[in-house]
Amino acid sequence: MKKVLFLFLALAAPLLAQRDIGRVDVVADNRTLPVRVSASTPELNALALQAFGAHGRYRLVASGYAYDIQFSQVAPTQVRVDITRGLGGPVTSATVVGTSARNALLRAADVAVEKTNGLGLRGFFASRLAWVGKATGHGEIYTGDLFFGSVLQITHDRSITFTPRWSPDGLKILYTSYYHSGSPDIFLIDLNTYARTTFVSFRGSNSGARFSPDGRQVVMVLSGEGTSEIYVSNAQGHAVSRRTRYDSTKSSPCWSPDGGRIVFASGDPSPQLYVISAAGGPMQRLTSGVSGYCAEPDWSRGNPSRIAFTMKVGANNQIGVCDISTHESHQVSQAPFDGQEPSWLPDGRHLVFTARTAYASRLCILDTETGKSTPISPTGFGPAERGSVWSP
Repeated sequence: MKKVLFLFLALAAPLLAQRDIGRVDVVADNRTLPVRVSASTPELNALALQAFGAHGRYRLVASGYAYDIQFSQVAPTQVRVDITRGLGGPVTSATVVGTSARNALLRAADVAVEKTNGLGLRGFFASRLAWVGKATGHGEIYTGDLFFGSVLQITHDRSITFTPRWSPDGLKILYTSYYHSGSPDIFLIDLNTYARTTFVSFRGSNSGARFSPDGRQVVMVLSGEGTSEIYVSNAQGHAVSRRTRYDSTKSSPCWSPDGGRIVFASGDPSPQLYVISAAGGPMQRLTSGVSGYCAEPDWSRGNPSRIAFTMKVGANNQIGVCDISTHESHQVSQAPFDGQEPSWLPDGRHLVFTARTAYASRLCILDTETGKSTPISPTGFGPAERGSVWSP
């Protein structure tokens, strides 16, 4: 009997790890607002509870609430939100139009956040995601809403695929794949037609492409001249121009919100974060002392003084944030699993990241103020990683 029990526990361990991965709860304090949230249909009610349950500013309660937030579907693509204070008195009522009832609910929930959070935070629930999913056994690009509704498989490469990145208008995605050869190339997908074109395919490695905030340029890492270096092209992948000339490995370039600078990781095997002018020039180091490994930076548009990144802490990876004005960095995630690949949500406080163990990977929302982590990819979906956020 003991042998049977031991065997059951051994086989169940990976499943338990996958079920629990990503969730980190924090003790409620005076930084959270107690709210009661409800919606007129079971589907919308579940989505509203999931959304507010993932937001670090709010705490879902049945009584003793500061605000009562009610959603009602009034048309196939319209949802009304009614907000009253806990002690009585209306706050606001608005009808929001979306592309579907689900999208309208998320947009209406963003209205509720902006009317009640008290900190000047933007809503982020109506954001969209692109990510790498491995439900088919291969890494493919998927898109969907922030809570994995309206999911579409965008690629069928059956290859190694990574780093999907949105265009500023949300109509295109750049990504890296080994689809054509044994080396990584950069591809572009038009989300209106789902046509894929080769964006860059030079000798060597081509990776890490991102559109500039105005959509007119793309930054990337190319190794055709020897070492991996930062390059910039126009939006069609032409007029490629080199920006760095240093003998160290470069990776994960990201534009500043104003398009004037580029942050990236450099160093091998112990990278740190550096910033350069978008026109090129000397590298300025940002991270120092916080960790021997700092990589995968993402520059917040909602709070341009913050850059999130992956940092090594002991045997695990965690999420860190660097204050660009002071160059001071600190750890913002506290989890027993690996936290990697951050992508900011538009409020400058929350981000999406990959939670990973030896058995599974899931996408989660992290509140960088409290460390609260909430899984958003369903357990039955399969491994999901490398999320990229687009916000209207």
